[in-house]
Amino acid sequence: MAGGPGRPDPDALLRTAAQEGQGQLKIFLGAAPGVGKTYEMLSEGTARRRDGVDVVIGVVETHGRAETEALTRGHEIIARRAVPYEGRTLHEMDIDAILARSPRLVLVDELAHTNAPGSRHSKRYQDVEELLAAGIDVYSTVNIQHVESLNDVVASFTRVRVRETVPDSILEAAEIEVVDIPPDELIERLKAGKVYLPHEATRALGHFFSKSNLSALRELALRRAAQAVDARMLDDVRALGLGGTWAGGDRIVVAISELPGSDGLIRAAKRVADGLRGPWTALFVETPRAASFTDAQHARVAAAMTLATQLGGAVATVPAETVVQGIGNFLLDARATQLVLGKSRRSRWFELRHGSVVDRVIRDTSDVTVHVLPVAADTKGRQRRSHRPGRWGTPFGYAMTTGMVAAVTGAASALFHILDLGNVALLYLLPVMAAASFFGLRTGLYAGIASSLAYNFFFLPPVGTLSISNPENLISVIVLLGIAIATSQLTARVRAQADLAAASARTNATLAGFLRQIAGVNDPDIAAQMICDDVGRLLAVQVILLAPAHGTNLEILAASDPAYRLNTMDNAAAAWAFDTGQAAGKGSGTLAASEWLFQPLKAGERILGVLGVASDSAANPVRADQLPLLSSLIDQSSLVLERLRLQAEMRDVDVVRTRDRLRAALLSSVSHDLRTPLTAVMAAADQLGHEVTPDLIATIKGESARLNRFVSNLLDMARVEAGAIKLNVEAIDLSDAVTGAAHDARRALEGHDVRLDVPPDLPLVRVDPQLLHHCLLNLLDNAGRYGDPGSEIVIEGRNRFGEIRLSVLDHGPGLPPGREAEVFETFTRLEGSDRAVGGTGLGLAIVKAFAEVMGMSVEAANRPDGEGACFALVFPPALILRDTPTESPS
Repeated sequence: MAGGPGRPDPDALLRTAAQEGQGQLKIFLGAAPGVGKTYEMLSEGTARRRDGVDVVIGVVETHGRAETEALTRGHEIIARRAVPYEGRTLHEMDIDAILARSPRLVLVDELAHTNAPGSRHSKRYQDVEELLAAGIDVYSTVNIQHVESLNDVVASFTRVRVRETVPDSILEAAEIEVVDIPPDELIERLKAGKVYLPHEATRALGHFFSKSNLSALRELALRRAAQAVDARMLDDVRALGLGGTWAGGDRIVVAISELPGSDGLIRAAKRVADGLRGPWTALFVETPRAASFTDAQHARVAAAMTLATQLGGAVATVPAETVVQGIGNFLLDARATQLVLGKSRRSRWFELRHGSVVDRVIRDTSDVTVHVLPVAADTKGRQRRSHRPGRWGTPFGYAMTTGMVAAVTGAASALFHILDLGNVALLYLLPVMAAASFFGLRTGLYAGIASSLAYNFFFLPPVGTLSISNPENLISVIVLLGIAIATSQLTARVRAQADLAAASARTNATLAGFLRQIAGVNDPDIAAQMICDDVGRLLAVQVILLAPAHGTNLEILAASDPAYRLNTMDNAAAAWAFDTGQAAGKGSGTLAASEWLFQPLKAGERILGVLGVASDSAANPVRADQLPLLSSLIDQSSLVLERLRLQAEMRDVDVVRTRDRLRAALLSSVSHDLRTPLTAVMAAADQLGHEVTPDLIATIKGESARLNRFVSNLLDMARVEAGAIKLNVEAIDLSDAVTGAAHDARRALEGHDVRLDVPPDLPLVRVDPQLLHHCLLNLLDNAGRYGDPGSEIVIEGRNRFGEIRLSVLDHGPGLPPGREAEVFETFTRLEGSDRAVGGTGLGLAIVKAFAEVMGMSVEAANRPDGEGACFALVFPPALILRDTPTESPS
């Protein structure tokens, strides 16, 4: 919505601000291969380089054309990245190298290209978006058949469906230069072998490169470029707050109403738009009178909106006090150049009383061509409305108004001795304003007439009659009646404006509340149920949400009533809406026999599912005035479901990445930690044939034990991940447990002094002795592996603050600050620390897993008294059997 005449449009300003700090994209658009897009891009890049701009080539496909290759000389070319794929090596644009180089401008050919599997982005245009976000300008090329919205159109006459497409949003944000040559010249280039090899050119001339195809493609390219230029121009005009239509291209608006014949106006507007090659919009102005529409009138408006959508037009509903005001504001905002209106036959008396909407629009609208078409008058509708009591007020309103006039009359009679006639007349304006405010215009007019009669009968001489003896009093009565009528009209108008503002505020509050409720939901099933419940509550309809579950079959994901089931016709309508991305079912032009109206839930180019609405009555599920709210609710629902889908995909990607990382780490560990002891065992076995020595036997035993420990760690980790660990809890003396573990780990501790500092009076703990033994062995093996040679390793136990801490301390470089917890991750060896040397990365992960299974915790930190690391097993009070005096903190 525009900010108003002379004021910038906030949305346009936001879009302009979003471009700040980003690179600019320029696209060289062609009708077909061979028109010279790459040549033109390189020519402009060369000119920019001569002007002193830092230009590099990210990727350019010359296709062996000598004149194109010549233009690449003198440019810095970023080497492409090699990507292995199915036994071959593919070469893709190296986006990281370009970002590191950070040029001012990069040339990127073939914007619609699909990257090799394993690349950061699946499409090249996504690479370009990342470059633009980094502030780098990009020149790129694309053919018109690769534009997503034109894919079906091109396939309809070329019989070739292009698989690589570019979203329209990319073109809408770019500066477009059309590289154009006549079809005959392009065919000559093709025959001369300047586009394809001779044998390929012959086949292409008989299919894609026929003259008719090239002419149609050329027209599409020129029209699409014109639309992009027009959209950017309008955005700039709105951001600057400039007035006028800025008719660089025609923009058509057709105003529809509840009267019969709106479908004819829609078709006429479509013909005008086709003739002028311009976009068009069907507009319905929602005035306070819309609240009194009959069901048939609501149905006509909805049918006209649906027809406009089916014919390719946009639809808009705007609230306004009058039809003329709503049309005028929308024309200014849309910068429309053509307006299609319908004029029904009215009586002279009707036009004298109400005026002509068409005449006022023509008089108040400048710089817009107005097409006026005759439409039939809704005589039946007027007759029905004229007999509706709500249009002329309600008995309660008239009774209340009569009571208010009587109350004012009584109050004025009581105060007449201190009031003059002029003040009494002013008192009678109170019921007039109150009646018009609460009960509408006609009730206010009744109050004005009743007040004038009461004033005349009770206060103007001769009192008690309706005759007036003094001409001045006659003027007073006439003035009072006129003021009462004017006041009632003004009050009713203010009430109508307040109703419009309240309706708009309710709509905004509804959307805000709806989004606030479902925005924080992270479960798709809960979100789907909330969508159904809220949409059903807000629109007073039945709602059902379907999404693909297995393959392409739609299944009910949620419903406002779980008992709802769809019949064959309903399922066909839902499937059609999902497959085509257009509405289907009741109230639409497709499969209208269904009881449900199905709307697709779209997120970009993806259709997530369909939302069905149905009414308990036989009427259309949604009234015309509710269509904008339904569309907004569907858009918000689509965004939420897309967010949840992306979150699920990211979780799956994280799982795959973790699995791949574990697999790679496992292969690395197996290749090293199995091969090393096996090599030693095999070498020792070879020596056994010559001479058996104690050293050989010790080597075989030690490496076999090392190999056994590695396999045990793998099996233990598998048990942990499978949840197959069974506890055998016993009362354990920690002093004995530490002594036994130090003895079994003596080979891993060779070359170190081991000091046991575990008081014998520590309380017993209830743990699994075998799992605790494994924990201690892995901690001691870790300390022996990473402690400095000849350094001391200390095992100490302390009972403090109700918990027991059993710590293993080594002397070495220690752990990287802030990354202590990472050492307990599977297959992790911290680079830049003493934890990066050898090892499988399984031992500490097993310690953490076993400790948590037993109800303990494990901590890693650097020693506070010197260099080295400290690993502590923490036994909480729940695992301690008997109380002993605790040490006071030192």
